Amino acid sequence: MQRMDLKGLKLSNPLHFCAVGFGSGLFPKAPGTMGTLLAVPLYYLLSFLSVEAYFIMLIIGSLLGFWFCHVTSHDMGVHDHKCIVWDEFIGYWITMFMVPFSLQWAFVGFVLFRFFDILKPYPISWLDKNVQGGFGIMIDDIVAGLFAAGCLQLIMFIVT
Repeated sequence: MQRMDLKGLKLSNPLHFCAVGFGSGLFPKAPGTMGTLLAVPLYYLLSFLSVEAYFIMLIIGSLLGFWFCHVTSHDMGVHDHKCIVWDEFIGYWITMFMVPFSLQWAFVGFVLFRFFDILKPYPISWLDKNVQGGFGIMIDDIVAGLFAAGCLQLIMFIVT
């Protein structure tokens, strides 16, 4: 198994530590999936917030993510290194916005977000290839989260 090149990453730096999803992005296989998995129990905690407070947390988390994903990728010398997974956290939390917590919906949201994040249908693929910096790292996952959220809300409307 080939080891990930982590040159420039310092887990003692809080910006780096957050960018790698508190270490979840350091798994050698499927770091994005592992980052999303760690986002699930954190979503459970977010689910206790009001809709307004959850939305504010999404905005703050995204703005901070633009910053620490940019700093971390710059320090590592690689745009959107595989270990940077804060964007998966935000994308998943967007998927789950206004969804009451249940293991069933958490799983469906996980699958939908990973589907859009991995396959990257247009415009997600365009954003992934053409937008740089911390904003570029985050925006494709934000849009994947919006796509997944739309699908999840539709499924919930049909099923319930």
